[in-house]
Amino acid sequence: MAGVRHMRPLTPKRILAICGLLATILFVAVVVSLRVGAYPISMRDIVITLFNGAIGRGDTSEFNQVIFGLRLPRIALGILVGASLSTSGAGFQALLRNPLADPYVLGVSSGAALGAMLSLIIAPHTVGAIQLAAFIGAAATIAAVYFLGRRGGQLDSATLLLAGIVAASFLSAIIIFLLTLVNGPGLRSMTFWLMGDLTAPPPTQNVLGWFGFLYFVFAVAAGAMYTTSSDLNLILTGEQEAGHLGVNVTRVKLVVYVAASVLTGLAVSVSGAIGYVGLLVPHVMRMLFGTDYRLLIPTSAIGGAIVIVLADTLGRTIVAPTELPVGAMTALAGAPVFIYLMRRRIR
Repeated sequence: MAGVRHMRPLTPKRILAICGLLATILFVAVVVSLRVGAYPISMRDIVITLFNGAIGRGDTSEFNQVIFGLRLPRIALGILVGASLSTSGAGFQALLRNPLADPYVLGVSSGAALGAMLSLIIAPHTVGAIQLAAFIGAAATIAAVYFLGRRGGQLDSATLLLAGIVAASFLSAIIIFLLTLVNGPGLRSMTFWLMGDLTAPPPTQNVLGWFGFLYFVFAVAAGAMYTTSSDLNLILTGEQEAGHLGVNVTRVKLVVYVAASVLTGLAVSVSGAIGYVGLLVPHVMRMLFGTDYRLLIPTSAIGGAIVIVLADTLGRTIVAPTELPVGAMTALAGAPVFIYLMRRRIR
């Protein structure tokens, strides 16, 4: 990512067309996720149940409980988490000019998980404490990794990755220590959550309001990052070159760092640490549609949502009725890709 490839001219029509195609794929993934599972549901029953719920004619049938009580909240959460992690990964890769950068590899997810865990231990019933603590943990981690990754006043990619790996290992050790302080059933649920879990019920009776707040935070953070997309295209050529072209590099870095930290903290606070999504999805979108961040940011968001919805669907169906953590499913696909990218850069 030392430079910017030749890119086809982007028009709003082309951006909408590509995003519309990905949104259609996401819709198909949602339908598949609603249908399959330990309790299969036909398309006819899905349509009838969703229609009755939309017009306020709810019922106590098994279909209604499965769709509205279990699967639909998991799908909505998966879309949010996947979009947040992929968008933050795309931002980190632009600022660090390194395709190996992602919230999980850089230790940001571990920092957010540590902050969320501390809030669960110290203030388990405080509204918004988990989200705030996860954001603080993510922001503090990326600041430390960025500081450690500088050499001679310049950002060194190899040193940055090593700093991220060390930070992730250190924070994981602290998390393991904290787990030894948790007793009873909370230990199993917290351990499962750390592996990446979408089964946790909303912490409020107002489910729509809770999801509305989460999606609002995502929209603000992702929107703030998107406003810097043209500047990020120039930063890919180098910070000094971008500065000479009139880019306020300091402001762009601050906006993207804060936005990426908010998105990472948001995702980790509701689902635990899900790895490699922020690495895998932006790389695939870059290969398919180019490096222009005006297109890469929205396609990464939709692509991340598709990946998490499909990964969660596989996790709860391949060994049903037992469920596999969604983080385990993404790691199975992401780890080989990370090794492939790392070997390419070494060569």
